[in-house]
Amino acid sequence: MMAESPIRLQLRTERRDEEFAKEDQPIGDFTFNAKVADVFDDMVSRSVPYYEEMQRMVCELAQDFAVPNTNLYDIGCSTATTLLTLDRMIDPNVTFIGIDNAPDMLEKAAQKIEHADARRPIDLKVVDLHQGLHMENASVVTMLLTLQFIRPLFRERVMKMIFSGLNDQGCLLLVEKLTSEDTAFNRLFI
Repeated sequence: MMAESPIRLQLRTERRDEEFAKEDQPIGDFTFNAKVADVFDDMVSRSVPYYEEMQRMVCELAQDFAVPNTNLYDIGCSTATTLLTLDRMIDPNVTFIGIDNAPDMLEKAAQKIEHADARRPIDLKVVDLHQGLHMENASVVTMLLTLQFIRPLFRERVMKMIFSGLNDQGCLLLVEKLTSEDTAFNRLFI
């Protein structure tokens, strides 16, 4: 019998996402609130094509760049899936820092970390990237499907702050949705 992947283990959830299945629900802005945090792992694994593969590739690349006695930042860490997967793959002398702007997501992340028997403490911080970001001594920064939630006016500034916190030979692993001028191509990806 084939063992379950470490990523799939992190995405396993008790609750299936049905938050937007109710027909009489008023439509409003999407927020990463407690209801979404509770079903986020199911939501993202079913709604983002190749999400598990994306996580696998990012974690393999992070392994190549993480250096002991440096920091690894996960910007937009949501429920800590990437951090918990990396925990078993990266030297325990690398400090993990998860950043998200949604306290409910970080609360869910803290619960997952507590139950996961992590090899290291994982520092979770509430940060509004529109207000700025301080990073230092980073050998790896992951930013998975987060840039789209930063107002375009602030994106360049955020990227410069990340760059200034990276060590020489450090890396930013960025995954983001793209759009094209070809509407048929966009529809296929959506």
